[in-house]
Amino acid sequence: MIRAVTLTALMALTACTGLEDAADRTGRKAATSAVTEVIAINFPQVPKPLIEAFTGCVIDNAEAVEVRELAKASIVGIDDDTVAVVSNVLSRPSTQNCLRTRAVQSI
Repeated sequence: MIRAVTLTALMALTACTGLEDAADRTGRKAATSAVTEVIAINFPQVPKPLIEAFTGCVIDNAEAVEVRELAKASIVGIDDDTVAVVSNVLSRPSTQNCLRTRAVQSI
């Protein structure tokens, strides 16, 4: 009996993790358009061929709460808070490493 309850609980946790992963992937996909727009408009120093690479690095290095903000901005529109989130993510060392790697690959 205890094994059955434990197995059921484990299966439920696995399902929740799968749903969380799916929700995270969906949020990151939705956030992509907002990040691309922010980079194209607010970071004119980024060459057009590298905008996609920059967007990918921001999406990959954004925390869940930031992804939610960016996904929301893709629906309601870009504002100063959206630009601040993108700037914050761009300033992280992990994002900088990603940018160096992807820039070389994109050129």
